[in-house]
Amino acid sequence: MAAARTRNRPSGRRPRRRTALAGLPAQPLAGKRFFGRGLPYVDISDLAGTLVVVEGSDGVGRSTQVGLLKNWLEVRGFGVAETGWTRSVLVGETIDLAKEGHAMNALTFNLLYATDLADRVEHEVIPALRSGFVVLADRYIYTAFARAAARRADNEWVRALYGFAVEPDIVFYLKIDTRTLIYRVLKSSGLDYWEAGMDQNPGCDPFDSFTRHQSKLIREFDRLAAEFSFKTVDARKEVSDIQREIRESVAGLLHIDFTEEDRMIGLK
Repeated sequence: MAAARTRNRPSGRRPRRRTALAGLPAQPLAGKRFFGRGLPYVDISDLAGTLVVVEGSDGVGRSTQVGLLKNWLEVRGFGVAETGWTRSVLVGETIDLAKEGHAMNALTFNLLYATDLADRVEHEVIPALRSGFVVLADRYIYTAFARAAARRADNEWVRALYGFAVEPDIVFYLKIDTRTLIYRVLKSSGLDYWEAGMDQNPGCDPFDSFTRHQSKLIREFDRLAAEFSFKTVDARKEVSDIQREIRESVAGLLHIDFTEEDRMIGLK
């Protein structure tokens, strides 16, 4: 299942099978595309890897699922690379410092996160895909779209800004309701200023602000899921059940058998 935009796609395109790397099962090849204008000096037409994205609100268990999926794919013999939000060597630390001041406006917010992803796409994602790896992304451009919409940024501008991103092969959306999400967040890390949307609701009670902001984000993710054909997974289920559902879809994407052993590797 492709999570990319469907408009303006070439018709009659037949998927090809990749030649397996040494020791690895053969993988599918659909031909990579940039989301928008792309990186003008980078050719991605020959990328041999697979880009898998896991999206969802804060506290839904994305990182846990990415870690379990990585372990399983490595057991199956795949080379796996992992990337995540604000992990850019270039600006990751800068974003953390900017957030500490609680004074970042919406424009700076969007530009910093776009810079973070652009750096990782160019120096992590594309090189790994070119080497035939399966790249697992904990959040991707859709998080930026949802957050920007919740902060009333111009939708067309934001999408053009992220035009450098490589379209993923599949996007898993861990869907959750606001009530369950609130319980999970309060039980674990507590309310974060930015996750609670306090920059948009100054003077508001943090709990009320979190409820309001996360409800907006969930609505945006639901809308994006329909637009980009995400694979929606109920994040309220047990961790192991979610992981099995994700693995089965990834196995189909990679054209490998999904056995009973695959259902149990690394899970209780």
